[in-house]
Amino acid sequence: MRRDAIETTALPASRKRRDLRALVAGPRCVSPASVFDPISSRIAGELGFPAMMLAGSVASIAVLGAPDVTAITLSELADLARRVCRASSLPLIVDADHGYGNALNVRRTVEELEQAGVAAITIEDTDLPDRFGARGVPGLVPLDEAVGKIRAALAARTDPGLMIVGRTGGAGLADIEDARRRLRAFAEAGADMVFVRGVETSEQLRDVLDGLETPAILGTSNRALADIDVLSDTTVRIVLKGHRPMMAAYHAARAEMAADREGGVGPPMLSTGDLDRLTGQATYEMYLEDYLGGAGRRENHHLG
Repeated sequence: MRRDAIETTALPASRKRRDLRALVAGPRCVSPASVFDPISSRIAGELGFPAMMLAGSVASIAVLGAPDVTAITLSELADLARRVCRASSLPLIVDADHGYGNALNVRRTVEELEQAGVAAITIEDTDLPDRFGARGVPGLVPLDEAVGKIRAALAARTDPGLMIVGRTGGAGLADIEDARRRLRAFAEAGADMVFVRGVETSEQLRDVLDGLETPAILGTSNRALADIDVLSDTTVRIVLKGHRPMMAAYHAARAEMAADREGGVGPPMLSTGDLDRLTGQATYEMYLEDYLGGAGRRENHHLG
């Protein structure tokens, strides 16, 4: 293969799942890249990220241009996840919100996302979608129901390498004690990892993980709380720091459009060479030559 060609066929899903499990079993906490499409997933790989995260809010924006109000459907999420997995050999963690319904719906969610090639699926205990009269204030489903969803998710997977993550919003919606109780229940049900959001301090994080040996995911926008070295001394093995890459990409697009509209020059942008590399231009040129009788280089003039 030519030096400037990339491999457009990703690693098998089973290999990606083994890679993620090895990361989680390791001594260090890691921070995955927040991705939103195939090209962002390839950028993550080039930059050396060990894994990727597709958040429910990010998927809603990318697919629907809608806020995080659980308007996106399972099939839409699975389709986006499949596109991302196809383009990258990094393991992908997918935020599947509440599993798109009750425990039976959770089974279907796991089936679809496993077929899409993801390495880990998070299922949360938030009462979604918002009920009539909730006025945007979320609540939690009863613990028994939440545990039932985790059990259903575990039973639905066919590849034991696929990781099922039990997520609670209890730290932000109830209290630390309730969050700890829920995380412990998810772990006892067999969840491969637990996921907590809503903790604000290192003391709260220590309290919520007290006595829990199951590896954890921490979601936080508090950069001080997301210190990799500090977290590596806890059971947190994955920390999510927000989803700035999508915001930055849309900001750059807006700036370029505004400059073009006014007849000016926009901000620096990805070079044609970089885009060719990320899209596998050289690889597809080889395919054209091998399978279609020697077609020449095809420039992306419409992007220039």
